[in-house]
Amino acid sequence: MLSRRDLLAGAAALAVPFRSPDGPVIRGRAVFDRLLEKSVREEWGALPLGDRVGKVGLALLGTPYVGGTLERPDGRELCTVDLEGLDCVTLFETSLGFARMLSTKDWSPESLAACVERTRYRRGKRAGYLSRLHYTLDWFADNEEKGVVSILTPRLPGATRFDKRLTFMSDHPKSYPALRPGDREKLRRLEELATGKGFQCVPLASVAGIESALQTGDIVGWATSVEGLDIAHTGLILRDRTGPRFLHASSRAKKVILDERVSHYAAGKNIVGLVVARPV
Repeated sequence: MLSRRDLLAGAAALAVPFRSPDGPVIRGRAVFDRLLEKSVREEWGALPLGDRVGKVGLALLGTPYVGGTLERPDGRELCTVDLEGLDCVTLFETSLGFARMLSTKDWSPESLAACVERTRYRRGKRAGYLSRLHYTLDWFADNEEKGVVSILTPRLPGATRFDKRLTFMSDHPKSYPALRPGDREKLRRLEELATGKGFQCVPLASVAGIESALQTGDIVGWATSVEGLDIAHTGLILRDRTGPRFLHASSRAKKVILDERVSHYAAGKNIVGLVVARPV
């Protein structure tokens, strides 16, 4: 268990701005302090990884929905961890990162950022904007290769091939200001590599049949029919007495919420199925 001295050291570390030109950028001292204190008091570190992920996600309920927190006006790619505003991706990244941090001996803001950086970037190495795993299914595949998650989708009842060629970013370069001149062709090659890994999803009509296999802390994504795009929304599973519920940063509710059972969630008109990865 973390001692009070270690807890105060972590708080002090976040009180001093991290001034390295290469980051990380960490926002939300009060939130980090609250999460760390709660994790010590409730002994999250003794829980299985998935349960730890769920505890962090629950503790972030009510956090405002804020998109674009990873983008910078100067275009530099720094590892940003913003605990004061989350979107659907940074919610699961942060929850997983904090849970994995508790498995280390360094419970500090920089350790949290290092855990997030390892999952956010291809092969765990930040090397510019294109090293970020922008597509969720590419994130799943890369993090399975790194031993961070296990992709459950192919082993779930009713799973079918999800034929999707990833092209959305290269087809809409003006929507991504951080893309530099010359990046588009490299991006297309990365999209082709990701597409070549092959994808599966559980069709919407079969989601109710997989609920018994879902566990707290599972990372889920809603597959979309939008051309060139894989996943439209992401979140976490939180099991309670009603079943597996969808914990997510909602752009409609403008905050992190615990929604209804995953099979009852109104995912949207372009949603065709569900994908699942389990932290390991």
